[in-house]
Amino acid sequence: MDKHVTIYSTPTCHFCKMAKDFFTEKNVPFTAYDVAADAAKRAEMIGLTGQLGVPVIVINDEILVGFDREKLAAKLGIQA
Repeated sequence: MDKHVTIYSTPTCHFCKMAKDFFTEKNVPFTAYDVAADAAKRAEMIGLTGQLGVPVIVINDEILVGFDREKLAAKLGIQA
């Protein structure tokens, strides 16, 4: 897979866990940042989106806020 996937999340976010489980289930490598514990990554995420809502998922340079299985699958070119 030639897509670089990054997820900004918090440990208590149900949708963040669902997104990470989806990536794992579909064998999509991803980089995860815990914005509850990492102030620099939290600031980076706010700079990308202008808000604190998680998950924030970046696929290459495209930013998605929230977890939408169908939309993620389409962006990744895989089956949902």
